[in-house]
Amino acid sequence: MESPNMDSPVIRRMTLEDVAGVHALEMKCFSTPWSQDAFVQELTTNKLARYMLYEENGEICAYGGYWVILDEAHITNIAVDPERRRQGIGRKLVGEMLGTMTSNNIKKVTLEVRRGNTAARRLYEGFGFAEEGIRPDYYQEPKEDAIIMWLDLD
Repeated sequence: MESPNMDSPVIRRMTLEDVAGVHALEMKCFSTPWSQDAFVQELTTNKLARYMLYEENGEICAYGGYWVILDEAHITNIAVDPERRRQGIGRKLVGEMLGTMTSNNIKKVTLEVRRGNTAARRLYEGFGFAEEGIRPDYYQEPKEDAIIMWLDLD
């Protein structure tokens, strides 16, 4: 992980103190955002959950989460502040998450992404994720299929 410095970006583990800021970002990024309570539950009771965030000058610019299930990980969320997109923040965060997974002996990673989210799909493809299936009408607002993607970390 990058070392903390108020002048430069930091990627670090999410804590309970970050929940309000992460939730505010969630509200900006998703049509059906998770509640603050959902994030609290993820951090306090879900032993499978791992969450990281990208922070710059004390501001949360992005966050990502995943669940560890044996030697596999399921990415649950990746969000980048709309005002900070196309600056490489998502790439840095996903790269750090995958590095952490590799160092923790994760062998495979999966995620779902909206069919129409070409920017996210390109990001994931850049790391080697491949489309492996479709979940019809997975997203509800607006209704859209999810593309299931997998990555081998071996």
